[in-house]
Amino acid sequence: MSEPRSAEHPVLQTHGLSIRFGGHVAVNQVSCAFHPGTLTAIVGPNGAGKTTYFNLISGQLRPSAGRVTLYGEDITALAAPQRTRRGMGRAFQLTNLFPQLSVLENVRLAVQSHAGMGMNLFSVWASHVELIERAEHYLYRVKLADRRDAPAAALAHGDQRKLEVAILLALDPDLFMFDEPTAGMSVDEVPVILELIHEIKNQGDKTILLVEHKMDVVRSLADRIIVLHQGELVADGEPAQVIASPIVQQAYLGLVGHE
Repeated sequence: MSEPRSAEHPVLQTHGLSIRFGGHVAVNQVSCAFHPGTLTAIVGPNGAGKTTYFNLISGQLRPSAGRVTLYGEDITALAAPQRTRRGMGRAFQLTNLFPQLSVLENVRLAVQSHAGMGMNLFSVWASHVELIERAEHYLYRVKLADRRDAPAAALAHGDQRKLEVAILLALDPDLFMFDEPTAGMSVDEVPVILELIHEIKNQGDKTILLVEHKMDVVRSLADRIIVLHQGELVADGEPAQVIASPIVQQAYLGLVGHE
């Protein structure tokens, strides 16, 4: 029986989450709760387990031990598409698009899926004008309206990242997961994505998890920072408190300050 969906209850919890690859423990006994209306940044150096932790949460990997719960429901055994249908949305560090379809068609499919019409590419879109307009709205928000007819594969890397965010917005999940959303973007492209994440946060009813190396981005967005080190959760708290902590000062700030 799932818990009621309220601000008092965590949207997402990981309970002693661990995964081993051979003799290597990539994530080790990580327990954390994430509440609606909050943005949590997950930081740590390369190899700390951040993306692996994301993969365990979103269902790309199965844990060696521990559980993942969404609104109190144990979803550990569910595959990634089932988790998406329950309100979990993720933008990948490497783009996850339909490369031969147009930019608009990529977002159309997400809008169609969110409307409960499935992912049928051959649906008669002329009869769904409202859904097409909604897809165009998301492209406008990420400043890709002028590329609507281009194949996704033809987009520059930064534009592909923006398209991925448009798809995620169209799916309208309860839980947004961003894995280094500004990676590979030019300086003038970054504000578009950060502004969209700010807008999602300001809605007040969404939960956002953000893996990010750039500390200026973390400072500008996060309500909370958790730090992973060698797969373990070593710090968790308000940004100023965590950034000032000895373990972060010693292990990370020198490294991430040069990103």
